[in-house]
Amino acid sequence: MQTKPVLGQAEVNEILAAAREEADRHGWKVSIAVVDDGGHPLGFMRLDGASPGSAYMATEKARSSSLGRRESKAFEDMINNGRYAYLSSPFTATLEGAVPVLIDGHCVGAVGVSGVKSEQDAQVARAGIARVVPRSA
Repeated sequence: MQTKPVLGQAEVNEILAAAREEADRHGWKVSIAVVDDGGHPLGFMRLDGASPGSAYMATEKARSSSLGRRESKAFEDMINNGRYAYLSSPFTATLEGAVPVLIDGHCVGAVGVSGVKSEQDAQVARAGIARVVPRSA
């Protein structure tokens, strides 16, 4: 039987707290979603002033990143580089702003953020992950 690491509620809470701290430090009004390796929601936070649409996009970005096992920016880059057929993929959020959570080579979920510039969304997601995953992981 195989075993793999999983995100527990303690890790999800730490990710959300660290991501919120990063957003607050810059005054960014964002939504933050944490999903498991199947793209199912584990935790969510919509900061005061974040748009309702950001709640949807954060979750979809996280889901795409988790299921695709890569940053959502990779999908955006594929499309921008001419691979337009990828627009018909099941990954609906093909914009930068979600980062997979990788532990010992396993994708255990992802963090998606929406509400500011895409690279800033990704910065918030990375800050959340860094709280629970050391750089060497």
